[in-house]
Amino acid sequence: PPAVWDFMKRQRFFGMIIPEAFGGMGFSAIAHSAVVTKLSSRSITAAVTVMVPNSLGPGELLVHYGTEEQRKHYLPRLARGEDIPCFALTEPGAGSDAASGNSKGIVCKGKWKGQDITGIRLTFNKRYITLAPVATVVGLAFRLYDPDHLLGKVEDIGITCALIPRDTPGIVIGNRHDPMGVPFQNGPVSGTDVFVPLDYVIGGQKGVGIGWRMLMESLAAGRSVSLPSLSCGASQLATRVTGAYGTVREQFNMQIGRFEGIEEALARIGGYAYFMNAARVLTCGAVDAGAKPAVLSAIVKAYLTDGMRDRLNDAFDIQAGAAICRGRRNILGRGFIGVPIAITVEGANILTRSLIVFGQGAIRCHPFVHDEMVAVAENDLPGFDRAFFGHVGFVYKNMARSFFLALTGGMLASAPVSDSTAGYFRAITRYSAAFALVTDIALATLGGALKRREKISGRMADALAWMYIGAASLKRFHDEGRPARDRAVLDWSLQLALWKVQEALRGVIENLPNRAAAAILCPLVFPLGARRRPPSDDLGARLARDLLDDKELRLHLTSDIYVPKTDEPGLGKLESALDLVVAAQHVQNKVREAARARRLGDLPREKLADEALAQGVITKDEHARLAVAEKARDEAIQVDAFDPGTYRALK
Repeated sequence: PPAVWDFMKRQRFFGMIIPEAFGGMGFSAIAHSAVVTKLSSRSITAAVTVMVPNSLGPGELLVHYGTEEQRKHYLPRLARGEDIPCFALTEPGAGSDAASGNSKGIVCKGKWKGQDITGIRLTFNKRYITLAPVATVVGLAFRLYDPDHLLGKVEDIGITCALIPRDTPGIVIGNRHDPMGVPFQNGPVSGTDVFVPLDYVIGGQKGVGIGWRMLMESLAAGRSVSLPSLSCGASQLATRVTGAYGTVREQFNMQIGRFEGIEEALARIGGYAYFMNAARVLTCGAVDAGAKPAVLSAIVKAYLTDGMRDRLNDAFDIQAGAAICRGRRNILGRGFIGVPIAITVEGANILTRSLIVFGQGAIRCHPFVHDEMVAVAENDLPGFDRAFFGHVGFVYKNMARSFFLALTGGMLASAPVSDSTAGYFRAITRYSAAFALVTDIALATLGGALKRREKISGRMADALAWMYIGAASLKRFHDEGRPARDRAVLDWSLQLALWKVQEALRGVIENLPNRAAAAILCPLVFPLGARRRPPSDDLGARLARDLLDDKELRLHLTSDIYVPKTDEPGLGKLESALDLVVAAQHVQNKVREAARARRLGDLPREKLADEALAQGVITKDEHARLAVAEKARDEAIQVDAFDPGTYRALK
């Protein structure tokens, strides 16, 4: 609605990452993330609308790469919402891979505002561009060519990013896609032979050909914040809702959260909410420290959005019919419908897991492989020898570390703490050594074919991701003062993470094509076998009970979301009902004990409280309290219904 757009512009929601000197908020990554997390728990549309301009977009690129003139012109306008940006990267046949795209620009002479200038003639066809239908300025990624050598000797200049006003002649913009019925602004942008001056290139003429670096560095930062924050908002909302619903909703005279089947799902929901937020905060901290965490951003994007999908499925299973009936009372429906969007954008998860996480990380993070590649490219024999023999020593060192750490259960590893969580630190160290060893053996035996072995690459990504998630969970626990309240959720999270790491590494070894190498690896990594197990039923039950009974834990796990007023249908009334039901629980227990003792006769459930009052089992005040709680319970579990005319008008 226009009022919402006006509010977001006035409050500078579109300028969160723009420095205060240019009229923006100058927010850190963690502050930006907190805003998106809270918004996503209320409205996916609002969250996406806000997060895109503050993620990979013209604002981010201008801050880091724009000319002073471009910054002074655009950044204040973007911060105030006078200009609405979009960034056109994705296109048919290439997805979000700018290097494979068909969008191109030709450096040429042309007329601009009546003058002959050197400019760029652009032809492009982009789709899935968020905010495009309402954008006033379009960021565009394309490949730039200079066939007439107007800029220099290089003909294929490379990926370039430009900023083009919406009203530039030749741009076709305004149509909308319909992404799963979630009504955020998204649509195509295209143009044929669109002539623009070189000044439109981000960074001016010095910015030509460096668009790939711009995109990779900016995407690493933006991808660390936007979708992980949205995922945490949805996961925390699921935790808040199911923790309350499991208490308020009853079946067979028992709270549904006490059923073992529901306990399983509740434990997963609470555990994921804990470690997903831990990973979000840690990754934002890396961005705020000045890092451009390409690998970590890919991990949190893929694994947190996957976690959101799975936990919303669990929440739907618990709420059942109340989750699938749309209307004001439905709390989770919109978020559930929007899940495929988060899974797909900013690098589809299936691609991110199987190609990007380990494919990038194996080169970026290895202490020797990159140096070896550079030495070969530069024909530097002494440099190659240093890197190669260092690499060989590294492999043998990790063979020994992996074997002895596994043989001793990690006891030879040091831990930064001496409390009962030290074993988790040692286990992560043990698996880190194993991961390094398996990586080198896979690189040595598969070579360049490793990039085509996506199942192996995906399992290596799993191992790396779950080690990171486990480490983030430990950091959160200790940063928050090691509260006893969180011990069950920490244990559940770490046991799951370490088991996932074990299974991922085991899967790699079992599927290595070189079986001789696999035969060597297996006793080095698992000399005593794969002995880790996922969280036990008892631990899951304890975590589920904590979510139902420990209000402090439930509020702590969901502290970043928006909670509406208690008279608002949906979460507001559910929260109110929960408080009333809990306050009247001891009265309900009196009535049920009397009924089981057959003191109240064979009466329907709704008549038992009246009979308990008549028999003196409960007092008038208790009867009134129970009546209020039962009314709130009944109201909280209702779903919406529509007359035929109203229903036809629903989207």
